[in-house]
Amino acid sequence: MDLAGLDIVVIALVVLVILILFAGIKTIPQGYQYTVERFGRYTRTLDPGLNLIIPFIDRIGAKMNVMEQVLDIPTQEVITRDNASVASDAVAFYQVLNPAQAAYQVANLEHAIINLTMTNIRSVMGSMDLDELLSNRDKINDQLLRVVDEAANPWGVKITRVEIKDIAPPKDLVDSMARQMKAEREKRAQVLEAEGSRNAQILRAEGAKQSAILEAEGQREAAFRDAEARERLAEAEAKATKMVSEAIAAGDVQAINYFVAQKYTEAMAAIGKAPNSKIVLMPMEASSLIGSLGGIGAIAREVFGNGGGAQVASTPRTRQSTPATTTTTTTASTSAFRNPFETPPQGS
Repeated sequence: MDLAGLDIVVIALVVLVILILFAGIKTIPQGYQYTVERFGRYTRTLDPGLNLIIPFIDRIGAKMNVMEQVLDIPTQEVITRDNASVASDAVAFYQVLNPAQAAYQVANLEHAIINLTMTNIRSVMGSMDLDELLSNRDKINDQLLRVVDEAANPWGVKITRVEIKDIAPPKDLVDSMARQMKAEREKRAQVLEAEGSRNAQILRAEGAKQSAILEAEGQREAAFRDAEARERLAEAEAKATKMVSEAIAAGDVQAINYFVAQKYTEAMAAIGKAPNSKIVLMPMEASSLIGSLGGIGAIAREVFGNGGGAQVASTPRTRQSTPATTTTTTTASTSAFRNPFETPPQGS
């Protein structure tokens, strides 16, 4: 009996030791921190890993998640400064920095952060006009983050970010904003079109100006070249006249005959080419022009020699101005040249 009782005592002691070990050894997972309470009072915080506490005296209080967490802020109605009603929701990110404060300074931490964020959303967004509200989300987020983080600081919590997810104005207000945007864009389109038309007119005017300048320069250059050509022609005429004068002064009468015959022939050609001349009344007989041609042939024979070219053929028969049927033939003589401006004797 004594041995049996001793065995029971040993077994009870072993079980008690095992229970004490299990009660005194605590394993904390990564990302969590546990608070230790001794007789209901906070004493210390256990870090991740293997930790020892006093069994039956110390116990685990709050198991706090120290990782960054996200909270979904419910949708709520907000009245802006210009009395526009909009629906807005958001998300908030926070992290527990002091597990003891988060466990013992506030009850239901997440619920407290959600309500704190909602009230500050109404406060910040209600101090803005609708247009400012829709175009300044970054400003709203910064203000919310600063206010909410300052309010949650005594709880041992760091608010890392507050983001507005959606701002939904009423449908009639959205339609009005769409019409306003359309009118604004049409106005900008008209302004751009007017500016484009003005620039096009300016460019066309500059092009016309440059064209007129280039045309004037071309006309000036053409006039200069024409004057130069006339000057060269006048110089050539003067030189030819000088040579003829020198030939006349030297006693060569054929030179003046050639000069006069050339001018006479050119005058006759100009009369024949006149566009308003249908009937040409000859003030002299055709034999005068034939005599001029004979004089030109005589000069050519003197220059090139009698054997150097073909002799001047007899002039063709000319019709008299009288209606008689008798025709005469005039032979241009190389020895006697008659002045073309001299009226031939009647009946020749």
